[in-house]
Amino acid sequence: MITAIVQYKLPPHIDLAACAAHYRDIAPGFRAVPGLISKQFIYSEDGWAGGVYLWRTRAAAEAFYKGPWLDGIRERYRMDPQIKFFQTACITDNVTGAVHLSDAAR
Repeated sequence: MITAIVQYKLPPHIDLAACAAHYRDIAPGFRAVPGLISKQFIYSEDGWAGGVYLWRTRAAAEAFYKGPWLDGIRERYRMDPQIKFFQTACITDNVTGAVHLSDAAR
């Protein structure tokens, strides 16, 4: 599994309420993204926003972060997003009470 942390700087007129409203509008579309396990939509008081994504593979993540998604970020925020990839060895899920190990960690 791969965790990707994506960040971009918001224009000054986009506050938490506006950002959250946009996230609510687009969140359902992420249910159909190939290879995506989960996404957390994030916002910081210093004007940065983005997402923490959990992917099945790095190839799935890299495929998603090209094309229409990248074009949309560039158009809305006038910058390329900062993306950092991490190997995800283990996840503690307190909702289900499970601990998930990645294949690489077994």
